[in-house]
Amino acid sequence: MKNFFILCTIFAVLLTAAGFLWADDEGKVNINTASAEELKTLVRVGPVYADRIIDYRENNGPFEKPEDIMNVSGIGPKTYELNKHRILVE
Repeated sequence: MKNFFILCTIFAVLLTAAGFLWADDEGKVNINTASAEELKTLVRVGPVYADRIIDYRENNGPFEKPEDIMNVSGIGPKTYELNKHRILVE
């Protein structure tokens, strides 16, 4: 039972760290090139919003500045504020 607990703990830590492996340097995410998996590392961005970000940039071209993410349906000022330190637009 003890080994099972240790394995579960290690697995949980690895899953938590996995999101950071998909992000750019220092945990930053380039919203113009990020995959859905990378976008989901942003706070309050799940699969639906990740797909909306990708759809938006495919239909409207690249984001010009980080705050343009608020042009995506459902992503407002609160989500932007929680993530602005991690969003890149290169």
